[in-house]
Parts: sequence; C-alpha cells; structure tokens
Amino acid sequence: MNKRYYVGVDVGTGSARAGVFDGSGKCLGTGSREIQTWRPKHDFVEQSSDDIWASCGAAVRAALTAAEIAPESVAGVGFDATCSLVALDAEDRPVTVSPSAEAAQNVVVWMDHRATPEASWINAGGHDVLKYVGGVISPEMQTPKLLWLKENLPETWKRTARFFDLPDFLVYRATGRDVRSLCTTVCKWTYLGHEGDGGRWDDAFFDAVGLGDLRDEGYRRIGTDVRPMGERAGELTEAAAKDLGLAAGTPVAVSIIDAHAGGLGLLGAPLDGKAPTPEDLERRLALIGGTSSCHMAVSREPRYVDGVWGPYFSAMVPGLWLTEGGQSATGALIDHVIHSHARGQELAGDATQQGTTVYALLNQRLDELARDRSDTPFPAALTRGMHVLPYFHGNRSPRADPTLRGVVTGLSLWDTIDSLALQYLATIQAIAYGTRHIIDAMNAAGHHIDTLIATGGDAKNPVFLREHADATGCRIALPREQEAVLLGSAILGSVASGDHATVVDAMGAMSAAGETIEPRGAEVRAYHDQKHAVFLRMYDDQMAYRQLMGGVGPSATLRKARR
Repeated sequence: MNKRYYVGVDVGTGSARAGVFDGSGKCLGTGSREIQTWRPKHDFVEQSSDDIWASCGAAVRAALTAAEIAPESVAGVGFDATCSLVALDAEDRPVTVSPSAEAAQNVVVWMDHRATPEASWINAGGHDVLKYVGGVISPEMQTPKLLWLKENLPETWKRTARFFDLPDFLVYRATGRDVRSLCTTVCKWTYLGHEGDGGRWDDAFFDAVGLGDLRDEGYRRIGTDVRPMGERAGELTEAAAKDLGLAAGTPVAVSIIDAHAGGLGLLGAPLDGKAPTPEDLERRLALIGGTSSCHMAVSREPRYVDGVWGPYFSAMVPGLWLTEGGQSATGALIDHVIHSHARGQELAGDATQQGTTVYALLNQRLDELARDRSDTPFPAALTRGMHVLPYFHGNRSPRADPTLRGVVTGLSLWDTIDSLALQYLATIQAIAYGTRHIIDAMNAAGHHIDTLIATGGDAKNPVFLREHADATGCRIALPREQEAVLLGSAILGSVASGDHATVVDAMGAMSAAGETIEPRGAEVRAYHDQKHAVFLRMYDDQMAYRQLMGGVGPSATLRKARR
C-alpha cells in the first residue's frame, strides 16, 4: 500500500513555512522562505499577497525535497496564517491598503495598529457582538481595519471585490473557491458561529459601525460560504499545483489561524499515559509563542472573560468553546531588547563567530552570573532590582488596551553584556507574568488551567520555559513534534483528504507529548509572587502618570478623534 502524507503550510509574520507529515504526525521535512514587510508609517505594517504566495510555493517545494517524497503521495493540504487583511479586486489583482498607494502592498498585517481610533469608537457603542471578543474589539481584528480603509482609502474600498483573512486567501489562491473559515470569521470578523444553521453576520452591528454597505451587498465581499476547519474546501488548481510543486486535484482543507493551528497540534496530545477527556482539556492551555503569544483554552460551556477574546464556538476544536488570550509582542519584544542594547551588535557578532544564537549566549551568561553571586540562590533572582512592564505594543489581554506602553525600572549606566543579560531575563519574566495574568483571569471565570502545552520559537528557549513554569505555577508539556503549528495544518489536510473522519480523530492520531517541565519549589514561587505584584503595580503606576499629566490618556484622546 502506498504511503499517504499531508502538507501543512504556515504563514507567520516573517516567513512562510511548510512541513510534510506522515499519518502518525511525524515531520519528515520542512522548508521556509522569508516574507517582505513594509512600514510606511508608525504602527502601519503591510505585506504583499503575491509575495506571500510565492514564499508558500518555495517553502512547500523545499519541504518535499527534504522529505524525499513524490508530490503525488501528498493526500491533503492545510493552510494556516496570521489574521492579516487581504484586498483583491474583481480580477483577483492586489488592491493597495497603503498610504504609499503601491498596489503590491495589499495586506494589512495583524500587528498593524492604524485602526486604533476606529476600534475605540466601535467599543464605545457597546454592541452585543462585543461580548464574544472579551467585551473589547481590538485594532488587530478586521472590522476596525475595514472601517479605516473605507474612511481613509475610499478608492480601495470601492475597488476591492473581496476582503480576505490571510488564511482564507491562501485557500482561495489554492482552489479558486471563496470558502471562509469558521475560525477566521468568528475570531476576527464578529461572525456569530453559534447562531442559526452554521452562523450569521449581525446586520445591526455592521449598520451601527458604518459598514452597512457590506450588509446591503449580502456580505459577498467578506464571505457568504463559511465552513468548519478541516472540511474539504476544494482541490488544487493546475496553476496552484504548479506554484506549490504538488499534484493538481490534491484536496485542500478549510483554513485556520496560525495560533489556532498550534492549538490543534497541542491540546489533543496524551499526557500521563492517556488521551485527554473533555475535563482534561479544560485544564490545559496551549501557549504558542512567536512574534506575539497566543493562549488558547477550550471549554464545554461558553466562559466570558473580560479583556480575553471569545468565547468562540467551534473556532478551534469542533463542538467546544474557545477562549483566546494573547500578548501583542513577545518574541518581537525580546529581540528588541537585545538588538537595541548598546552591546546587542557585539553579542550578535559573537554568536555568529561561535556558530550559536544570541539567546544561547545570554542563557549561558545568566547561569554563570547566578553561580558567581553568593546572594543569588537561583537564576531568576538576578533581577530582584529590575522590573519590566512588557506593553511596548499595547496589551491584548486581559487589559485590552492597545495604547499601553512598556516600562523598565532598575536601569543604571552599566552597559555591559551582563547588563543586557539582566534586561533580557527581566523581559522574559515580564512576559511570563503576562501569561500568569491571563491564566488568573481565565481561571476566575471558570477555567481550571494547571498545564501549559507550549510551542513556537519562544518554546525552544529553556529560560523562557523555566520562567513560565515558575512564574505561573503550571507544569509545561512540550509536544513530541516541535513543529506543532505545521502539524495542526497538516491535521486539517488529513481530514480534507478523507483519511480521518473528524478533526478530533486526527488530533488523537497525530499528536503526542514529549518533555515535561515542572515548576520549582516554594522559595522560587515566593520570589515570583513578589515580582508579579510589582508587575501589576507598574500598570497602576502608568495609569497614575496619565492622570498626573492632565487626566487624559491616549484612549480618551483617540475616542475624541473619532467623534
């Protein structure tokens, strides 16, 4: 019998990646290619859908070569991507979303915050749909971005025949079929997937926020065929197959957001020698750490958590409600701290010369510092006098305020590699306290999270994992397959192929756990409790500073600008 394989394609912020998996979920080969990004103004981040598609093709072809398999043996393809907004005209050509007016720049990247005033104005309306996004819509979601385009680029608004979430664009480019994902539409477009037969758009909401023309058109530009993830969306066209190096007619799955693909690749893994029950799933949180971090938890009943996205019905695991926390910059913030430091360039040079990474060198130096200092009982205690509030790109949850900014206290004139190491550690700890803050909010609303299952670039960093276990008090399970996001997309491809009847069946067959990291003892916990209290106090202090500066913070200013 010929073996059957599945390809997962993941489009992140900086690159497109692809992986080839067998029926057990083992990765046989991967490929990647970088994506070009433009930043024409502050808080504007743009990409090109043509460039993204070309990168997908290069990544898939490289993965097939690495796996040493024939294209004809691929039984199904799944796509995931960031929740970025794509604009195409009636002939499927890119339509500019940029103040530069360049047509190629037709993607508003997820992290673009140009629509912060629009988001604030929408939130002021108190619309019913907002209870399914934690009470506060984010400028990283699509409705505020659509409103910004309508008001600031009217020709773009007029010319655009289809507005896609990036994962759905990839399926459209692959199959020629305009099939929207229940994941993307529910999580980023305010689609009510739990209502009626397959969900509905809320007419009153679109009318109230100034997007009633989408309702007048029957929502044809943002999606009329919304389907569950993993269902067969169509098959690869001749043109798409040539681009990807695959066989025409290969089944393609309805897409999923990148972090949610990671959730599929993580949450179903057996732990403690047994497959998870629904009760077990409610004790787990999938932590996907990359440029940003996402925190995915599921429940049998909807749980409403202020400032945390969701609850979203069947938006990740079919039949379960998804609650999604997140931090708008984690990997990006760590990199910023390293590369903006006076010794950052020197450290990068040392890493290149030694054939390693800046993270490995910093982790090694932290261990050395902890051993050399008699007053430091464990490495985390090196930052007793240094604290970071990691809101450099705002707070996604549970504060849900994109106008918040980062704070660092404890700096001196010291500018050595050691000072960089301490800032690096304090930043990782701050990100861990942000995760703890999200978990505390979820658990207060009825979740029972005590286990993190982690993947992504940050999860390859042992210091990141250690500090998260100790700061949150949760054990961390790592997946057997490090490429859990790619695995999640491949799981969808396996369902689209017909080889698995449901997504849950495929999760059970293709995911497995690896190493487990336990939080350490009471002394370490007490230290992190103290630092977490400082973390919370730093937010209160920032609010006090705004009050001292006249009582008008950026959020209020933005709301006034919309009126």
